[in-house]
Amino acid sequence: MFWSVLMDNKAFKNAKEWISVLSLFTVVSCLIIQPFKIPSGSMIPTFLVGDFLLVNKFCYGYSNDSFRIGTFTFPLPNIKERILASGLPQQGDVVVFRNEKDKNQNYIKRIIGLPGDTIQLIDGVVNLNGKPVELKSDGEYSMIDDGDYIVYKKYIEKLPNGYEHVIIKRVEFGEGYLDNVGPFVIPEGHYFMMGDNRDNSQDSRVMETVGFIPIDRIMGKAFCIFFSTSCSLSEILKWLISIRVERIFTLVR
Repeated sequence: MFWSVLMDNKAFKNAKEWISVLSLFTVVSCLIIQPFKIPSGSMIPTFLVGDFLLVNKFCYGYSNDSFRIGTFTFPLPNIKERILASGLPQQGDVVVFRNEKDKNQNYIKRIIGLPGDTIQLIDGVVNLNGKPVELKSDGEYSMIDDGDYIVYKKYIEKLPNGYEHVIIKRVEFGEGYLDNVGPFVIPEGHYFMMGDNRDNSQDSRVMETVGFIPIDRIMGKAFCIFFSTSCSLSEILKWLISIRVERIFTLVR
């Protein structure tokens, strides 16, 4: 009698539906596609603060950090090697990874160096295996940062595999605090990450707080911006005037 009454209860049915939806969301987020929100400006102009991304979780296969939502990693038996991998991360890929050196926070950066590469920054120019990458001026990029109007210089950086992407510099090449670092020899199974906002990115150039990233810490590859807003999600009344319509459903490069 009790169970029949409970099963017919509207609140119980609604709870079952919510549990089903949350369970489905958890499975999809862990195995297929997971949303992420950009919290900082280290990847400007590729990503802006307030962009929401979709991350492909299966393109590199699965490690324990693939089964992670926010800063919570599901307690599963240790996966010693990535399983069901269809390929390896490549130069130019934009990836989300867990940074053990920063309270296990999720970071998003671009892969610049592969296992076995030697990488060095000389006057702000990336040198891979003794050769500087190609750089081409691409005008200016302006934005408002903390109320100040700032103009950056914009460049197209071409990696050795032919991948091209945009970077920005606030100061002249050679004047940034991370413009002359290295050389770094990337260990096997590790990757060297950098932000596209070269003068405002804590990345693999800072060994004590990021350093080389093991492949097991990579959670997935960003492929699409599905929403973007210049206000916080709590400022609901500002949503209509703060949505960046032009960024919605743009592919990541």
